[in-house]
Amino acid sequence: MDFKSLTFDVADGVAKITMNRPDSFNVLNLAMAQELSEASILCGEDPQIRAAVLTGAGKAFSGGGDINEFASVADDLPAHTKRMTVHFHGAVSRFAYMDAPLITAVNGAAGGGGMSIAVMGDLVYAARSARFTLAYTRIGLTPDGSSTYYLPRIIGVRRTMELALTNRTLSADEACDWGIVNKVVDDGTVVDEAMALARELAAGPTGAYGGVKKLLVSSLNDSLEGQMEREARHIARRAAGPDVAEGIKSFREKRRPDFVGN
Repeated sequence: MDFKSLTFDVADGVAKITMNRPDSFNVLNLAMAQELSEASILCGEDPQIRAAVLTGAGKAFSGGGDINEFASVADDLPAHTKRMTVHFHGAVSRFAYMDAPLITAVNGAAGGGGMSIAVMGDLVYAARSARFTLAYTRIGLTPDGSSTYYLPRIIGVRRTMELALTNRTLSADEACDWGIVNKVVDDGTVVDEAMALARELAAGPTGAYGGVKKLLVSSLNDSLEGQMEREARHIARRAAGPDVAEGIKSFREKRRPDFVGN
């Protein structure tokens, strides 16, 4: 696909996805939502992609929804938002269920839908100057893009309610203290740090990572017995694969495993 709102590059088993509208702080419009959806399909279907990094070009990660585009379709805005969420939410879902781990590298402000994109990462790295705010209710909207799913699970309902109702802005360090961010790094290094981790993960047991992701997505929606049954099915399925045989062999031979990703 010839991307216009993103750049999409693959090297060393890692897909690097960059939201590429720097002049408008990488705000999310319909075209970008469609391209994020396509990027999520490519990441999930290409066996050579074993980890992914998602970041933003320029000074911002993403400023959220494109308010100018919303204004231009004011008479059709309800239908327009549904068209956007079809693609946006499809992308979030496919990123969540693909085997490859997704690291979001938050290089600057993450507001509204940009914060939703940030928190959907399996791991979240942030530049020290990054800022996080939901901002939806500031213009009378409610959140989308999975933030009302992930944030209550990460920080609890009370803190999520505070962010949604007051539009409080969190610094990178505050977001890390709250558990939204895994690691805060110096400005200008966040993409390099995320890519280094992604390359390390790309050499790992990708199928096992995918199993972990699927188990955690379901963990708060199931009973103890139901979740343990999921665990039993996943671990048995993994036990039949070549990566487990290699993992056991390498452990006994006291060497690093050479996983194929299955």
